[in-house]
Amino acid sequence: MDIDIDQVAALARLDLSTEEREVLGGQLRSILEHVDQLSAVDTEGVEATRHPIPLATPLREDSRGEHLSHDEALANAPESDGSSFVVPRVV
Repeated sequence: MDIDIDQVAALARLDLSTEEREVLGGQLRSILEHVDQLSAVDTEGVEATRHPIPLATPLREDSRGEHLSHDEALANAPESDGSSFVVPRVV
């Protein structure tokens, strides 16, 4: 497994010392060896798992409740034009 640690460092915009190159090169080689081991596992027919336990999203019924009047909503706004909130322009 040939790794060009200088190329990886350049892509990550890292300025590495010689010692850091050696240490990180060894760590990267180790990581890639583990990935190679995982790639060798036969996963044919195994369903993809997104989470170890099934999760359900708890939902509640939408219901109409009390709400602020238009004037009450605008009362605490840092800035309004009388009918709408005024916010900084985002482009």
